[in-house]
Amino acid sequence: MATHRAERLAEMIHREVAVRLRTEMKDPRIGEISITRVEVARDLEHAKIVFLRLGGGAPSREQKAALADAAKALRGPVGRALRLRRAPELVFTPDVHFEDAVRVASLISRLERERAMAEAPPADPPADGDEGEQPGDEE
Repeated sequence: MATHRAERLAEMIHREVAVRLRTEMKDPRIGEISITRVEVARDLEHAKIVFLRLGGGAPSREQKAALADAAKALRGPVGRALRLRRAPELVFTPDVHFEDAVRVASLISRLERERAMAEAPPADPPADGDEGEQPGDEE
């Protein structure tokens, strides 16, 4: 469980890294990403930046390399902006939980549709103008 200070620091790092990635990092290999969360270790030495590639899919090897380079370049400026005596080591890691959540949600949705189809009574096909025998139509 993270301490209150680690949680506050995670929020500040999240904001600072998001802004700096957008404004200062000009490496086209980074592409468009969304930072889903930042997890700071209890000792405040490491910060794991969990990201999601916009457009879906797994990040490419080039994108991972670019983010590793960005992490090294951002550590000092982020530490100075947040006035930290020692800036945590930044590590970018892809968010696999989001894709799992989307997959589970789609499975649940499909099961609900299948259940609704199974519970619905079958529709009688319309007759071709012949209503069939009605009670009282006997000759």
